[in-house]
Amino acid sequence: MIYEFEGRTEKEAIDNAAEALGIEKDDFDVEILETQRQGLFKKGHVRIKVHTDRPVSSAYSGNENAAGNVPPPARGRPAEGSAEVRNWDPAAQNTFEQKMTAFVAGLIERMGYPGKVTVLFREEFKLGLKIDSDHSSILIGKKGKNLDALQLLVNIYAGRQGREDIRIILDSENYRIRREESLVRLAYTVADRVRESRGSILLEPMNPFDRRLIHTTLNDITDVETKSEGEGLYKQVRVYYRGLK
Repeated sequence: MIYEFEGRTEKEAIDNAAEALGIEKDDFDVEILETQRQGLFKKGHVRIKVHTDRPVSSAYSGNENAAGNVPPPARGRPAEGSAEVRNWDPAAQNTFEQKMTAFVAGLIERMGYPGKVTVLFREEFKLGLKIDSDHSSILIGKKGKNLDALQLLVNIYAGRQGREDIRIILDSENYRIRREESLVRLAYTVADRVRESRGSILLEPMNPFDRRLIHTTLNDITDVETKSEGEGLYKQVRVYYRGLK
């Protein structure tokens, strides 16, 4: 399905889409339809088109401004150091969680890289699973592609259990957080190089979540812009000096 949303920045428009539709940001792809940067006498304005095959929240009315009508998601894992975290139980708490952890554990064992799978966090439409293994580097793979493939398989399995509404996030050795931090640093580094050269740089192929992180990181830098190029799931982001297309 295709939906349109608006915001003052690309990040705000994407946040509005995720909240209104009741799905995670990595469950949809984004096409930028219109961008008006903020100026001295005008507010910024971004209009996006969202593509997703995921079922959306029943509270979504078709109005991109209806995000506030969606109930807030359930809390995930408590913050480190809090009293609540001491009571956090990473063990599977219900049949669905048991099936998901057992599926991943069985899958990596059959691959020859056994490990322990526990619950990393719980939210209303998302379940995080953590793999602890002596073979984590292999299970993660180059640029996380093996971990992405395993995550795709467990999400397919979850859908076959009738839980298409739940997004399974698979992690190991805190790779997801480290990858996000690395991409933010990359985005700023490339922006500096583009500003100096007054040219453009084409980044490596990335999945939709990683591309979106690059776009949103650089969205508020006034003399640098970004766009996605290519076909398929793994597109490339071009970072270019403003005025160069």
